[in-house]
Formats: sequence, structure tokens, C-alpha cells
Amino acid sequence: MRTFGIAALAALMLLSGLPALAGPASPVVIAQADKPAGSTATPAPSPSAVPGPSPAAAGATQEGTAMKSAISTPACSVKFLEAKVAGKLNGKKWTDFRREVCGEHETTAVFPTAIAPKYASEKDLDKARTKTCADQFTANKATNANGGLKWVEKDGGYYAECINRLKEG
Repeated sequence: MRTFGIAALAALMLLSGLPALAGPASPVVIAQADKPAGSTATPAPSPSAVPGPSPAAAGATQEGTAMKSAISTPACSVKFLEAKVAGKLNGKKWTDFRREVCGEHETTAVFPTAIAPKYASEKDLDKARTKTCADQFTANKATNANGGLKWVEKDGGYYAECINRLKEG
């Protein structure tokens, strides 16, 4: 158990960017809150509430579900340790925590339903899809409408999901 504790502490220090401590007698407690102290969660504005034109044609976006890929085991281990230190496990064991928090899950994001008019004359259809998806992804950043998806992820990401939706539609 002591070896796991030392390895976990080392992983936390490496991932958090903390300098190494002087010796084994140095106590370390690292925890991270989901939101800063004193802050209140403000809902993200809907994409239609944001002023300015959408990169795709007006009304050519659609909110839909997508699968968000699982995070790596080391990153999940850090989250587990943070939750354990913060007392937020509520009796969950590692396996349950990993499946619920770190596993693949559905998320909601805004995707274009058609190629943007400014790329409609593009000869290469794949390039037009890519540029349309890139513009929508960038526009979604301002409204937090990417559903936590990164542009490219291990088993998908916003790019793959967007391209598949444009090919189907």
C-alpha cells in the first residue's frame, strides 16, 4: 500500500507541476474543487442567443448527442485521488468510480447540418466539410457548446462526429 501511495503522490506532483518535496516527512495534500470558491455556476448561453452570424447557414445547426471518449487510466487515477482527498467518493470503490466518471459517456454538442455557404463552391467536398466543422467548433467555444469534446480525441472527438453527421445529412 505504501508503494501505491508514493506512486500516486509522484503522479500528482508530475501532473500538477508541483516541485518535488525535500523528503518523505513532507506532508502533501492536493485537492481541486470543481469550481472556484465563492463562484456560482452560470448557465452557458444558447448558441442562438449569441450575437453574430453562425459559421454555417442560419438555422443549419443542430444540437445532438455524441459519445465522449474515456479518459486515460493515469488521469482517472488522479481524479480518484482528488475525490478521495476531498471526501467526495461516497463509498465508491475504484472500479465503480472509473466506470461512472472516467468511462465513455454521452454528451450534447452543437453540430452543423449542412456545409456552410461560403464553402459550398469548394471543389474538394472533404475540405468543405472540414472547414465547416472547424468554423462551428470555433463558434461553439464562445458559447461552451462543444459538450466537452476536443477537436480530435482517441475514439472520435468533435471532428469525427461532425464529419459523419455532414456525410449522412
